[in-house]
Amino acid sequence: MTVWEELNARGLVAQTTGDDTVRDLVNEGKAVFYIGFDPTADSLHVGHFLPLILMRHLQRAGNKPIALIGGGTTMVGDPSGRTDLRQMMTAERIGANAEKFKGQIGRFIDFSEGRAVMVNNADWLMGLNYIEFLRDVGVHFSVNRMLAADCFKTRMERGLNFLEFNYMLMQGYDFLCLHDRYGCNLQCGGADQWSNILAGTELIRRKRTHDAHGLTITLLLTSEGIKMGKTAKGAVWLDPEKTSPFEFFQYFRNVADADVVPFLKKLTFLPLEEIDAMAGWEGAQLNTAKERLAFELTSLVHGAREAEQAQKAARALFGGGGNADDMPTTALSAAQFTDGAISVLDLLVACKLAASKGDARRLVEQGGVEVNGQKADSFGVSYTVEQVRDELVVKKGKKTFHRVRFLS
Repeated sequence: MTVWEELNARGLVAQTTGDDTVRDLVNEGKAVFYIGFDPTADSLHVGHFLPLILMRHLQRAGNKPIALIGGGTTMVGDPSGRTDLRQMMTAERIGANAEKFKGQIGRFIDFSEGRAVMVNNADWLMGLNYIEFLRDVGVHFSVNRMLAADCFKTRMERGLNFLEFNYMLMQGYDFLCLHDRYGCNLQCGGADQWSNILAGTELIRRKRTHDAHGLTITLLLTSEGIKMGKTAKGAVWLDPEKTSPFEFFQYFRNVADADVVPFLKKLTFLPLEEIDAMAGWEGAQLNTAKERLAFELTSLVHGAREAEQAQKAARALFGGGGNADDMPTTALSAAQFTDGAISVLDLLVACKLAASKGDARRLVEQGGVEVNGQKADSFGVSYTVEQVRDELVVKKGKKTFHRVRFLS
């Protein structure tokens, strides 16, 4: 099976600028392709999974990836798929976020021996002369065509400002710069990036009279059509400090039955024959498939050791053997106690089961917190040093458990 056949069999390809041409490029290992990642947060999240998976598939087939960090484009903000203006960010915060992205992308693709390139578009965008840019690049963009693009439609209803309107020009210019510097001939991105990708291929055709190509990836949606990667707590992050390996494992262990096989195809590198054999599984077998999905993805993001620990902890809590010592654990110091006790709200925040005291209050109000099997039904509940020394097990919701010890 060629890489092109595999990408389609896994349901990863949404659109291309020409199936035959793109097929030949990737099958022959001649694609120098790029995918952009705007550092709008200090970590990648599950929504970035498919672009990263695609990069890995294409690199394995001999193609060369360019990971573009959007240090410049993030200063403007992509309006695609947005109903409101993105939060304006400082250059310092964008730079710090970009550094976090670099390490995470490196878990998916191999940058050794020139097999891949990572660049930041701030290198060419931040020093642009605006008048020269308009005369050199802006002249090739039709306002009428831009306004008809899907990426602007939802924003037009609420008001699209001129800052965002420049984003398409900047992304098109990125493709041109990468084409000139690295021979980039293919841009890949989510299905919501189609209009922006076409802007780049058209700009290269006009400016260089060369052909450049585009490929979009299907969005990661559940069987109910909901965007994957969100929980009541927020996004599912790749940074273990924001979403622990155990929480990450449990998120995918608990996907809906109808999503297991499609997610195995799109998000893992298991052989398709092995995945197809799971299509008719039910009951305990289906739970085995869910566990395999969770293990493969946790291993990919956090490493095999963390995946094994998360799997053992889940089995210990929900049956199937394992060791409770593998449960996610927080050690509290004496400084975190006031008059020898810690409130349930402070406890939830300390364990990172709540982002803030306000978030913790909502959890308690909703009846979603238990400590050692007893529901925390009041904000005034607190736990002594002696209780913590004996060990506490905090349960949030139905399936999130955390152990609390005293730091001796």
